[in-house]
Amino acid sequence: MSAKFKQLLSDLNEQLNFINLEMDDSIAKSEKSVEITLKAIGNLKKQFLKDKSISTDTEIDFFKNIKPKFASLYIYHNAIFKIETKMPHGGDRITKKYLNKELKKLKRYFDNNLDFYNYHRTGSSF
Repeated sequence: MSAKFKQLLSDLNEQLNFINLEMDDSIAKSEKSVEITLKAIGNLKKQFLKDKSISTDTEIDFFKNIKPKFASLYIYHNAIFKIETKMPHGGDRITKKYLNKELKKLKRYFDNNLDFYNYHRTGSSF
């Protein structure tokens, strides 16, 4: 990963850590995290498009290794935002039931995409 992309990722993680420490409201925290992550993805795109002489190997590395690091943060914080905003008001029993339902959805998603998950985790290139 080139230095400029590492720096963008480092800056993004620093901003997300700051938000996590400074904000108490989980909805506002996740909303701000989504906003910052989207800005970082926009900056990443601009940096990538600036380089006019991109080799095929560099492009493959970008879309396989660099961009997913940013996209995964967006997906994570967006999922947290959706879960938090849909959280039902009520007692512990209702909240626990809702969160268990959301966990089952996430497990089903990962189970359905196990092949892709294994492909990515093993560093395959076929």
